[in-house]
Amino acid sequence: MAYIVGRQEGGSVVLVDSVTRAGDSVIARRRSVEPVVGASALPTPAASPAERAAARSRTGTPRLAKFHVPEILFGPGSLPEAAHAAVRLGARRPLLVTDPGLCAAGWPTQLGAHLAEAGLRPAVWSGVTPNPKDHEIAAGHVAYREHGCDVIVALGGGSVIDAAKGIALLAGNGGTILDYEGVDRMALPIPPLVMVPSTSGTGADVSQFCIVTDTARNTKITILGRAMVPDVSVVDPSLLTTMPDWLNAATGLDALTHGIEAYVSRAHNPLTDHHALQAIALVGEHLERTMDHPADEAARTCMAQAALEAGLAFTNAILGAAHAMSHQVGGLLDLPHGVINGVLLPHVIRFNSEPDPHRFVPIAQALGLPGRIVPDSTAGAAEAAEWAAAEVRRLADELGVPKGLGEIGVTEADVPLLSAMTLADACLSTNPREAGQADIETLFRAAL
Repeated sequence: MAYIVGRQEGGSVVLVDSVTRAGDSVIARRRSVEPVVGASALPTPAASPAERAAARSRTGTPRLAKFHVPEILFGPGSLPEAAHAAVRLGARRPLLVTDPGLCAAGWPTQLGAHLAEAGLRPAVWSGVTPNPKDHEIAAGHVAYREHGCDVIVALGGGSVIDAAKGIALLAGNGGTILDYEGVDRMALPIPPLVMVPSTSGTGADVSQFCIVTDTARNTKITILGRAMVPDVSVVDPSLLTTMPDWLNAATGLDALTHGIEAYVSRAHNPLTDHHALQAIALVGEHLERTMDHPADEAARTCMAQAALEAGLAFTNAILGAAHAMSHQVGGLLDLPHGVINGVLLPHVIRFNSEPDPHRFVPIAQALGLPGRIVPDSTAGAAEAAEWAAAEVRRLADELGVPKGLGEIGVTEADVPLLSAMTLADACLSTNPREAGQADIETLFRAAL
């Protein structure tokens, strides 16, 4: 499913006066016609005529924007809906893709029972590890063929879901998974996909991305294409209660990074902006609560919504430098993707906001920036962007994320290779600021 909207406000930015909560929603109010006098927490000078003129010039020519979205079923207790979805997609012998941790938690057994009750004969394949490897996807494809499967149901986190997408890609197109690195490299249809996320952050259940580890080069490849958007996503927040704390923290930071990078992406549009700000606000308000109170159903539901909204934002707006860099570190060291994002993101915010910080004002407001800033004030916007970077680092500290990449095994000697590989990552193309190898190397060194 895809929506097309006919107007985009601003070639690079829409300034807002405030971002507030209304129930479970975020409302971003446009910049006031009359300037706000002063600021309560971030005092800044009034905008000059030149700054106001520059702000007006940011409004670019309206353009079309496409918005991809699968069918979504959301809410506690929705797990059985995955079986009904598989039936509607024509399944008789679905392949249930999962991992050993989920099997130990018992969720695949429950879903398998629902599939059987719906008259299906599921085959289970659980050979996925974190950061799914090229050879694992090849093995999953063999299982799909051997069992004569027709629909793929994935129950798990981003690694499981990416593996399921890879298996579907090979089932429909053949070859090896590395053949499809890049954008729209698949030529033939793939089997229907039903996704049941068990973590709150990756957004893979609604995205057009498939991230796979190339074990020969020790890097992650990005496969991007409309065919990768699943048919159905079933989001049951109950599944999040069995996540270990480290995974909850990592995936929550991943959702936050998705929201922030989608909001400032060159490919953002009004629909992605809404979902990105919602995700940022929900993570900022509820992630720490889920760490302190893992059984809090309301907080878990909000984090499930945050992951979903962030996924809807980034699959349509794409991402930026933090993800382009994180993919390389994760491929090299096989580390949790969200943890790497938590280390890199503050540095990337500072880098991207340096030439024009205004786009980061709504991000800071969604994260809870105290007080108000003067609309159009470059000085106030710069302070807001710095506050956002510091707030991301504060949250990472609360979650126990390492201060730097050096603590998780990255060395100075790794920087040139990591930087060179970053330049080839598709996510870098939509970063709001141009970044060459020297810039990426500087960012990696700052994050060490």
